[in-house]
Amino acid sequence: MNPKADFYFSKTEKWEKELAQLRKIVLDCGLSEELKWGVPCYTFQESNIVLIHVFKEYCALLFFKGALLNDANGILVQQTKDVQAARQIRFTDVKEIVKMKPILKAYIYEAIEVEKAGLKVNFKKVTEFTMPEEFQNKLDKNPALKTAFDALTPGRQRGYLLYFAAPKQSKTRESRVEKYMQQILNGKGLDD
Repeated sequence: MNPKADFYFSKTEKWEKELAQLRKIVLDCGLSEELKWGVPCYTFQESNIVLIHVFKEYCALLFFKGALLNDANGILVQQTKDVQAARQIRFTDVKEIVKMKPILKAYIYEAIEVEKAGLKVNFKKVTEFTMPEEFQNKLDKNPALKTAFDALTPGRQRGYLLYFAAPKQSKTRESRVEKYMQQILNGKGLDD
């Protein structure tokens, strides 16, 4: 156990028993506990394997390369259609965690083996994401913006495309593009 992660387990009252049980199971698998992104993250040889996080309706184990796991029990959940690699196992009661302990350990050990084997998730290419018309118009009219966008990492490009395409109304998509044009020109990602 890493004392830096202790605060996470003590700050939530709703999922206290569930989190304690998940922490015990994950640590029993020989992973190192760290605190990343404000949540307990478990690593194997400095590679992220799984993290524990909470939501209003459930708590979960999130496998970073869950898409590569053989989900023999059909329990892995893709959070949204845009999540490509990560998969969750969700819980609402400590009893289900205790009951699933051998299955959870099997998934964790499989995730470690995926990492040992050096397997990589095949991410969709940026060109496979929806290009909002409002953003395409700006790129067509502003060569500097197109050059700056093309120079961003694929992950930053995906982030912008997903964010710009999300609103239903054109007016909202347009305002999002306007708001972030300078950030793109500065070579920054959506959250930089």
